[in-house]
Amino acid sequence: MLFSLQVKGYQGLMGAMKFAAKVVPMPKPTLFTGVDSSLELCDAIGQMGMKKVLIVTDEVLVKLGVLDKIQKKLTENNIEFVIYDGILPDPTYDQVENGLNAYKQNKCEAVLAVGGGSPIDAAKVIAARTTNNRSIKKLAGMFKVWVAPAPLFAIPTTAGTGSEVTIAAVVSDPVTHQKTPLIDPKLVPMMAALDAGLMTGLPAPVTSATGMDALTHAVEAYISMNASAETDGYAIAATRLIMENLSTAVKKGDNLEARQNMALASYYAGLAFTKASLGYVHAISHNFGAKYSTPHGLGNAIVLPYVLDYSKAEINNRLADLAEVSGLKTGKESDSELAQKFIDKIRAMLKEFKIPETLEALKTEDIPEIARLALKEAHYNYPVPKYMDQETCESFIKQMVA
Repeated sequence: MLFSLQVKGYQGLMGAMKFAAKVVPMPKPTLFTGVDSSLELCDAIGQMGMKKVLIVTDEVLVKLGVLDKIQKKLTENNIEFVIYDGILPDPTYDQVENGLNAYKQNKCEAVLAVGGGSPIDAAKVIAARTTNNRSIKKLAGMFKVWVAPAPLFAIPTTAGTGSEVTIAAVVSDPVTHQKTPLIDPKLVPMMAALDAGLMTGLPAPVTSATGMDALTHAVEAYISMNASAETDGYAIAATRLIMENLSTAVKKGDNLEARQNMALASYYAGLAFTKASLGYVHAISHNFGAKYSTPHGLGNAIVLPYVLDYSKAEINNRLADLAEVSGLKTGKESDSELAQKFIDKIRAMLKEFKIPETLEALKTEDIPEIARLALKEAHYNYPVPKYMDQETCESFIKQMVA
């Protein structure tokens, strides 16, 4: 009885969030697409009169030379730049503050993020901190970035997070390792470039994990209780593109068409979940990341089929839709049969990409705390189609013990 009342409360909160998503303007970045679109973005930065930018990235991308053409183009546009490459996976407060210091000490005017979700998320928070003289903890939560951030531009080098279009940024407390989400429309970059030419060197494991991340965004947005016709369109498009292109991108990393389609799929999925939100997959995966430093895409890939199994009865028709756009419909299957085909397809993809169905780092004694934190995140943020209590969640997570 008590849990039923709690669920009513959660559903009421999610209803308020759905209303907010309808009335609060959600900006989209001016988008450049195609090979060398990152260079077009650099031209645009110059046309806006920017004279000095902080490039937020990671050390690996610098060493691989991914930024070389971007640096050259910025120089051609008479734009000075400072490279801050101190971002690691799951960026922490101190990494953000170091980036902020680099921005201020070098008197930069804008922030250019180049990288996967971690550099882009860190760049969002750095840009917010340049104009909001408040700690990250005080900026965390919803709509707490009161002053518009410094001009922010994004060039994703992976096709997964969709961070270049979302209103969220996630950074971690270096002491507690808890992930801290900042959610505000002001965090959306002014401009972004989806440049497949920067993604051809991604290793197959990274390509598959980030691709499954994008698929998770699309699926959780589509089965969300706050889904709408708009978010459904983006989620369907993203799912279709991923199912048609991810395997090729993994096997043939230099296939520019597959890479470009995956970049677009990630962008569409980001648009979908920005308004429709996410679900238990992300809640659990976030806590795997916080506890064990599990890469986010990998965590999502492992958790996704389990969550769909759990919620299947409530979302058969929605999963059937996804099965159909995935090319799985062959005759007159029922919604339940198509839904199972879609779940089976995801498990087949994990096998194809050599992604395990269990998490090796997961310890049984950690499960109660992981479940508690995951439920707290989910129930106050995500309009899930079927709720679970603490006992159910613990039992659910135990299935993922290696």
